[in-house]
Amino acid sequence: MYVAVYPESPSASLTEALIGAGYQPIPITDVSDAGRKEPSAGWAGAVVELGDNPDMAIAVAGKLRDEYNVPVLIVVDRTLTADLAEKEGFDDFLLTPIDQAELRVRVSRLGVSEIEATDDPVLRFDDLELNTATYQAYLAGNPVDLTYMEYELLRFLVEHPNRVWSREQILSKVWGYDYFGGSRTVDVHVRRLRAKLGEERSSWITTVRSVGYRFG
Repeated sequence: MYVAVYPESPSASLTEALIGAGYQPIPITDVSDAGRKEPSAGWAGAVVELGDNPDMAIAVAGKLRDEYNVPVLIVVDRTLTADLAEKEGFDDFLLTPIDQAELRVRVSRLGVSEIEATDDPVLRFDDLELNTATYQAYLAGNPVDLTYMEYELLRFLVEHPNRVWSREQILSKVWGYDYFGGSRTVDVHVRRLRAKLGEERSSWITTVRSVGYRFG
């Protein structure tokens, strides 16, 4: 099942633990981003790392629980547990360092089901494979090192082939309406993707003059 994870750049240990426990984490920037990225079946739950700004994280946790009616697990450094007594907006907490077995138990006790074993999380195009459960990419069986946003852009394009998308449409679909980086951000990421796909496959992403890009 799909689990919203805050912040957008969660720790590697949390991501690995969720995937290893059978969940599909989707990083979000804020509550609005959770709405844009919400799966058709809805969020199964949310996991929030307190990190360097615990007050902000707790606020996001509470809004996720209220607006999407989902159970929320927070991940907190054990030195900060005393501060949780007066906090609200979450259903359970997990102490760091993260133990995968404990995470599985705590998330399941919140009523979050694991991903069905029959689900195929892999998107394919030619010899490209994108594993949406692990956020890994492969070309002809070889791993491709992509940043999170490079992966999200490529995933979007693979999921919507043969259609022309303007830079503004791509920006809103992949980065979100509240992203202020400008449409040039799309051009930069397309250029990086083409370089990582290699000369033979770079033509998969076609520039449509005065409009935007098409994949396939």
